[in-house]
Amino acid sequence: MPSLAMSDFRRLGNYIHTELGIKMPDAKRGMVESRLRKRLNALNLTSYEAYCAYLFSPRGQEDELPFFINQITTNKTDFFRESKQFIFLERTALPELLSSGPTGESKKMYIWSAACSRGHEPYSLAMVLSEYARQHKNMDFCILGSDVSTEVLNVAQKAVYAHEEIEPVPMALRKKYLMRSKDRSKNMVRIVPQLRSKVRLLRLNLMDKRYAGIEQMDIIFCRNVMIYFEKQTQYQILHRLLTHLKPGGFLFMGHSEVIQHAELPLKSIQTTIYQKSK
Repeated sequence: MPSLAMSDFRRLGNYIHTELGIKMPDAKRGMVESRLRKRLNALNLTSYEAYCAYLFSPRGQEDELPFFINQITTNKTDFFRESKQFIFLERTALPELLSSGPTGESKKMYIWSAACSRGHEPYSLAMVLSEYARQHKNMDFCILGSDVSTEVLNVAQKAVYAHEEIEPVPMALRKKYLMRSKDRSKNMVRIVPQLRSKVRLLRLNLMDKRYAGIEQMDIIFCRNVMIYFEKQTQYQILHRLLTHLKPGGFLFMGHSEVIQHAELPLKSIQTTIYQKSK
C-alpha cells in the first residue's frame, strides 16, 4: 500500500488551508493518508503523487474536487447535540424574538444551520420550531442548512437515519416527526415530509468571500466549526456570518468555542450563546 510523502501532504495541506480554511499540521498526515486511500482505490491510482497530479489538473478540479472535500471534512454530528442550547432556544430566544415585532402581527423566523453536516442539527431545530409554532399561531419559520460537502448534504436531503442515530430525540418528538421504514429489518427512520419541507439545503463554503443566497437570519447555529480554523480566519468567517444576522438575533457556537474579538457587534448571553447588538 502506498504512503503519503510529506511533500505531497504539505501540498494537499496548503490547498485545504487556502480553500477550506482548515488547519493541517504535520500531525494530520496519517489522517489525510487514510481518508484519501479509498479515492486512490476508486481511481485505480498507485500513488498519492499520482493522485495529487490528478486533483490539481483542470479535469481533477472539476471532477475530483467534490470527492476530495467529502473525504477531508469532518462530519461529527448528533440530533439535539448540546441539548441545553435547544432549551435556551425554546425558553428564551424564541419568546424574545417573537415579542420584538409589532403586537398581533405574524412573524416568520429564519434560522441558519451553518456546517449542517448530515442534517441532524437542522432537523432538530425544525422539531423545536414546529412545537413552538403549534403553541404560537402567529409564528412560522424557515430553516437553512448549509455545508461544503455534497455527500453529507445528500444524506440530509434524503433525511433517512439509522435507528441508533435518533436515540437523543425525545420519544414524544420521535412519534410525531419520524417515520419507521416499511422494511422493519432495516431499522431505519425518515423525517416526516412536513418537517423536511421547512428545511432548505445549500452547498456553501464558509471561506467564500460572500454568502450568496442567504437571507437575513434571526438565529444562526455555527457550532464546532471554528475550532478547525486559525484565529484570523475565525474572525473573517464570524464577520461574514454576522452580516446575515439581524440586530437582536442570536448566534449559537460550540461548547469549546469562545469569541474573543471585541470589535464584533456581539454580547455574550451565556456560555456559547451570543446576541447581536441592536
